[in-house]
Amino acid sequence: MLPKDFIDAVTSQASRLFSGEHSSPGPELEKRVKAVLQSALSKLDVVSREEFDTQQVVLLRTRERLEALEKRVADLERTDKPDDDVPQPPA
Repeated sequence: MLPKDFIDAVTSQASRLFSGEHSSPGPELEKRVKAVLQSALSKLDVVSREEFDTQQVVLLRTRERLEALEKRVADLERTDKPDDDVPQPPA
């Protein structure tokens, strides 16, 4: 969810830009809106799409390794379980 201040700032800037002499967006308006949005987004704690995609790949690999390790532990626990019929030596 975006902070209220961010939304208010963008709304305020957009209102000022559209209330000028020219009501139709042009290259200058597009440039100014882009600058306002970049400024506002730079203040937020966000990551680039490239960083996000990289972390998504790392997470997938980590999840796969975790699942493999869980399976391995379960297999080891199953094979190391003592039989109830066989008497165990005293410890």
